[in-house]
Amino acid sequence: MKMSQNNAEKDDQTSSNKKTISLPISRVRLIMKSSPDVSSINQDALFLTTKATELFVQHLALSSFSNGSGKETNSLSYSDLANTAEENETFHFLTDILPKKILARDYLKSLEQMQEDEEADF
Repeated sequence: MKMSQNNAEKDDQTSSNKKTISLPISRVRLIMKSSPDVSSINQDALFLTTKATELFVQHLALSSFSNGSGKETNSLSYSDLANTAEENETFHFLTDILPKKILARDYLKSLEQMQEDEEADF
């Protein structure tokens, strides 16, 4: 009787854990399994990784919103995220994933400038 009571408590705990997260656990599992170093995934580790990811995204969004231009319009834009990644040391590792947008004409100008600088060096 005690064994079935423990299983019931564990099932209740698992279902309540699933209610406390917003990200789909199956997607997180898929991402984790895409690593060649991962052979099996413990359910507790999967839950904690999902929850940590959710909290990280929430922290990034709140930091970007509070430091960005979205306060007036009550919105969050890509440029707010990119600025936060570039300016905040905590999120600096995201600068490759969230680069600042640049217009094509500005990119072409900078490319021409780089080529001119290389030719001047020789």
